[in-house]
Amino acid sequence: MIIFEEVIAKRLNLGLVQVKNTLELIDEGATVPFISRYRKERTGSMDEVQVAGVRDAYEQLKELQKRQEYILKTIEEQGKLTEALRKQITETLDQKVLEDIYLPYKPKRKTRATMAREKGLEPLAQIVMKQQELILEKRAAEFLNDEVPGVEEALAGARDIIAEWVSEHQRARNIVRHHFSREAVIYAKVVKGKEEEGSKFRDYFDYHEPLKKCPSHRILAMRRGEKEGFLKVSIEPDEQGVIDDLNALFVTGSYDVSRQVEMAVQDACKRLLNPSIENEFKAESREKADTEAIRVFAENLRQLLLASPLGEKRVLALDPGYRTGCKLVCLDAQGNLLHNATIYPHPPQSDRAGATRKVSALVQQYKIEAIAIGNGTASRETERFIKLVRLPEGVQVFIVNEAGASIYSASKVARDEFPDYDVTVRGAVSIGRRLMDPLAELVKIEPKSIGVGQYQHDVDQGNLKKSLDDVVESCVNMVGVDVNTASQHLLTYVSGLGPTLAQNIIDHRTANGPFKSRNALRTVPRMGDKAFEQCAGFLRIAHAANPLDNSAVHPESYFVVERMATDLGCDIREMVANEKLVSSIDLNKYVTNQVGIPTLKDIIGELKKPGRDPREDIEVFEFSSDVMRVADLKPGMELPGVVTNITNFGAFVDVGVKQDGLVHISQLADRFVKDPNDVVKLNQKVKVRVLEVDERRSRISLSMKGMKEGNS
Repeated sequence: MIIFEEVIAKRLNLGLVQVKNTLELIDEGATVPFISRYRKERTGSMDEVQVAGVRDAYEQLKELQKRQEYILKTIEEQGKLTEALRKQITETLDQKVLEDIYLPYKPKRKTRATMAREKGLEPLAQIVMKQQELILEKRAAEFLNDEVPGVEEALAGARDIIAEWVSEHQRARNIVRHHFSREAVIYAKVVKGKEEEGSKFRDYFDYHEPLKKCPSHRILAMRRGEKEGFLKVSIEPDEQGVIDDLNALFVTGSYDVSRQVEMAVQDACKRLLNPSIENEFKAESREKADTEAIRVFAENLRQLLLASPLGEKRVLALDPGYRTGCKLVCLDAQGNLLHNATIYPHPPQSDRAGATRKVSALVQQYKIEAIAIGNGTASRETERFIKLVRLPEGVQVFIVNEAGASIYSASKVARDEFPDYDVTVRGAVSIGRRLMDPLAELVKIEPKSIGVGQYQHDVDQGNLKKSLDDVVESCVNMVGVDVNTASQHLLTYVSGLGPTLAQNIIDHRTANGPFKSRNALRTVPRMGDKAFEQCAGFLRIAHAANPLDNSAVHPESYFVVERMATDLGCDIREMVANEKLVSSIDLNKYVTNQVGIPTLKDIIGELKKPGRDPREDIEVFEFSSDVMRVADLKPGMELPGVVTNITNFGAFVDVGVKQDGLVHISQLADRFVKDPNDVVKLNQKVKVRVLEVDERRSRISLSMKGMKEGNS
């Protein structure tokens, strides 16, 4: 019987009480953001990563327990379950060991060993295995029958049975695992005749590397080549070393009979053990590579979702283009579409005068405060055009990463919101909204389609979705959500809600007008006490009668703030955002069995800066005006750029030429860099030097060495 809290506490190096309380909260339906934010006293102030780690370990152990139960049932049905075996199975917490124990009892398809048993050769195999027979042929002759016509056939059948015993022997399997772990090499070879078609995998046509040194991106690349039918990939140890160690375990004599065991061991190694353990290590290396790729993707996504928002400003957004023109939309401060048009400032029409008049008029008419330009085709030319238009003072121009905007514009969400507009208008709206609030806009797009990862279509899709959903949920709840303006998609990620309750909130808001207080959320259909508890602290009510409704203070703690205000002789409104007054509060006076110092510190922090957005302020960024195309780049140039993607082998930087350049990990800094995230972040403004330009292959090599780290 697995005692979950004990196993998890030991594995994650956490306190037993911390884990026990966290598991209770999880079983009660509490979410990771809620537990880490509002139950610090029960968890010992565990952060989101630790709480998620406990949750994941709990799920894995529950799956292991299910497997144990299935194995016990299967062996019991065979009448072979002893108390010792039951104890061994229930006390095993290692999946590999569990499967090794089960292997001899696992129902098998017809094998060479089962056929030999059917011919009555198992007693002969037992005789051979003892290695004490001096005249083996004489004993083997006793087992001849219609199905076993000769001595050699009898011995071959016995060897087949012995080979299966060897392959199912736990210590033998561990010996082979040890060799794979220590010395296995991963090999990749091109499939004959696929050299031309699979040229993009040329680096792996005749490739080998110690498996333990092979980084995740190379494993994923080889896997993709294998999946697409261009490569054959294998993992192999030193086979003779494996056979020698297995012989040392099983061969106990020097008679001819021991030669039969040696032959069986060699057969077991080549035909059964090595392929089986190779599959294990293929799966393990795939899992490790997936985990690393998903980690990189998740970190990139977090940074993208938490990118600096412009906030509630009136925006003119442009989706640039040449022949089809630039799609232009005007949005109000809440992101609602007010107007759309198309201008043609670029060839072939080149109507710069008409485009200038149109932009100037719209900026005046809709009191535009900022202009957003998508970073796709004709982006730099459109930026240059806009900067030649006489704009009112204070109107800022931003280049916006439009990755995923086309996916949103063609989605059902976009069609439902803008049924009377085509994809180009919807795309421009998405670009404008992404400037105003990247998080609110990006949650409408499937995370893996945003384009800030590597090999996202090759990794385990279930694990990828779970990890990325966790990131989105974490970011949404960290920032908080205005319940009166949020989309259904944004509300879906709020702790405790989900799609149905999110839609119910939208429907209630539409029918009854804006929510005036958090407590009014209780009138939403299906909003029970548990759902309200989970979501209330993350939802904001702007301009509510109670200022706490627009803060991260949970309603369950309002009474504490009321006591504080009473003791200070003021009302809550006077106390909120008054740092001097709040700093005078003695927290120890308000400690109870339910409310401890961690929660009280959070309350004080929130009272000082209620509803503060944790995201950084947005900054205008400008590319070099001398560089518009790849052909403009020359080695040695120093340019401003923006980090657009981070992988475990480096970072991609946009320098304004429609093709991102790569800063290899070895070129990120004047020091050794293990993880690119230690040096750069997504959307970070950096300065780079051009090392090499390969126009034909559209490859740009950049360096940040010698540049001031972290600066634009």
